[in-house]
Amino acid sequence: MSWLRRHDPQLTAVRRAARVTLVACLGFYLCRYVLHAPAMAPYALFGTVALGALSQIPGTPRQRARTLLIVLPVAWVLVSLGTLLSFSTVAATAGMFVLGFTVSYVGVGGPRLAGLAAGMQLLYILPCFPPYDPGSLPARLIGVTMAIVLLAAAEVTLGPDPSPIPYQARLGAAIGALAGCLEAVADTWEGDATGRERLAALLPEATEAAEALRPSRLPPLQRPASAGRRDRALSSAAGTARLLLGRTVDLFFTDEGGAVTLPAATHLVRQVAGCAAAAAAWLRDEGPLPDTGLVVGALTEFRIARMNTDPNGVPPDRLRLGALALALGEWSKSLIFAVRIAAGEEPGHPDPTLPSARPGPFWYAYRKSPALYLHRLRENLTPRSVAFQGALRLAAALAVARLLAGELDLSHGFWVLLTILTVLRTSAAETRSALRPALIGTVAGSLVAALLLIGGIDPTVFAIALPVVMLVGFAAGPLLGLGWSQALFTLVITFVFAQVTPVDWRLAEARVLDVLLGAAIGVLIGLFAWPRGGGGELHRATSTFLSTAAGVVRETVDVMANGREPGPALPAARLSGQLADASFALYQSERHPPASLDWQATLLAGHHAVRGSEALVRSCPAGGLLPCVVPLTALASDVAGRYEDASAALAEHGKLPTPGPALTGLVWPDDLGQDLYVIADLRTWLDGLREDIAAIGGRPEGTDGLRGRVAQLADGAS
Repeated sequence: MSWLRRHDPQLTAVRRAARVTLVACLGFYLCRYVLHAPAMAPYALFGTVALGALSQIPGTPRQRARTLLIVLPVAWVLVSLGTLLSFSTVAATAGMFVLGFTVSYVGVGGPRLAGLAAGMQLLYILPCFPPYDPGSLPARLIGVTMAIVLLAAAEVTLGPDPSPIPYQARLGAAIGALAGCLEAVADTWEGDATGRERLAALLPEATEAAEALRPSRLPPLQRPASAGRRDRALSSAAGTARLLLGRTVDLFFTDEGGAVTLPAATHLVRQVAGCAAAAAAWLRDEGPLPDTGLVVGALTEFRIARMNTDPNGVPPDRLRLGALALALGEWSKSLIFAVRIAAGEEPGHPDPTLPSARPGPFWYAYRKSPALYLHRLRENLTPRSVAFQGALRLAAALAVARLLAGELDLSHGFWVLLTILTVLRTSAAETRSALRPALIGTVAGSLVAALLLIGGIDPTVFAIALPVVMLVGFAAGPLLGLGWSQALFTLVITFVFAQVTPVDWRLAEARVLDVLLGAAIGVLIGLFAWPRGGGGELHRATSTFLSTAAGVVRETVDVMANGREPGPALPAARLSGQLADASFALYQSERHPPASLDWQATLLAGHHAVRGSEALVRSCPAGGLLPCVVPLTALASDVAGRYEDASAALAEHGKLPTPGPALTGLVWPDDLGQDLYVIADLRTWLDGLREDIAAIGGRPEGTDGLRGRVAQLADGAS
């Protein structure tokens, strides 16, 4: 028991195995021995296995039960299509390819859909093999219905799993810690001698809370990755909170002595801290929904204070703190807006983004859920999407397996497809690593099954032993590995078929041959269809993201200096950022040697370019900086060139260029009045981007130092 507690502290795997075993055996025995319906019994058992063991459904027990009941009509459709298309190998194979791709691809809609994919595949696979018997369809549907309804009831009544910490609560903790840091900054600027030490003490805790929001620190099922407004808003709020924390560290290292408009900046940071604290309280269910009015008012007061303070002749360093504070206020406004959207609030106004620059940062707030899911499906319908690649890879493997199983007239051909669902991974290397334990486990289980069948054991013994073997088998996968689960699952299948039809030792032989065929198909498809998995696509997607971010840098300065209308750079960068984030999420699910490149920092460099540009274009007047177009354009070209160099190196899987020194010798005017503040805002943004792009090759995880740790907080990756 102590070993079990070490490997499964909350007994989650054991409880889940017990629920699946109880429901599967109850449905199977009821159909087989009470109702005397042998056509119904396998569907009652395998329906439970499909949605209880092969599926990973996120949420609380009640949410999982509700999900099971919602997908019941889909299960009816899959079983019906499998039954009706089994009249010929060609029809069943075509259905396998279409449904295999569709069921897998709709997983881009979020973790709930992705977690159901493997189980839903099995609901088509099982009936799509001979005998062609449409008359048995009602019995099959009753069996599947019994399985799903009983499984939903078991989720909430039979040792329900402890509910995971909601992402909303994690976000509340991170934003609450951020609020404490901002309060310490404001106290420091007001002369509190202990403020700086307090900030230094709070930042590590705030950093850890923000890092708890990183996708790599969360199980895939707990990430806010669905296409709905709530998850999109929570993800946006988390990215903004990480960005705010990074800029709070910049304030920590910025000398406030002699800063222009320091009192107004202090008031702005104080209001931002208060709004962050209110947002954190709501996320923890401890207070009302925060209002953006306080931040908007503080931003207006700050701009008025800057307007009433002549910056002519002031050194640029004295304007930097105000530029950082303004960016902090703008991003906090976005944070509060995202929290309100996550709460279900309607925006209350049309999308303010210019039509030429749409979709804007909060475009999803102005659309309904069905439109958002359709948009997610459309934007990933490209060979450059890892979701599209994975769905096409799996569909091709399952279709080939169904074709060969039909042409070779395999007696239990569905085992071939079940093997593919078990061993096929996102990369060829991952597939090979899963292959060996799967084969060893299957052969070992088949040998034991053959010995039992040769011994002529009475089927009653199989009926008695089935629950025990099933319980151990379903718990063995998470606790002992794939080999053990395959061995015991082979015994489970043997015990089931021994009670449905007459069998002999050749059943075990067929199991081994089918698994070998399925493994061979999985390896070959994995080798020829995007064999690098997330790693190969991540280089390309991130390269594209940095390249489009460089376009954002150039276009933003062009808009601010020359008064041009915003072009397509921002929308293109947002889309490429989403594809890069998806590639990184897949990359994290695979096993890789330690990377020399900090992928989190690389994504951060791109997202900071996008988010900073959004804030500048929204808050600063366009045009009017013609007297300093030359130095601004030179600085933007320098930063954009660094992004493009890094992009080219990633595209070629080459070595990242050594960061060059900051551009010097630029002559900046100091007599432009209020436009000097806009220049300071632009320069602060560009200087930050130069630091971001320089960090992508030199800050591996675990870097010591406050700035190094906080710089790892990737913005927006979900």
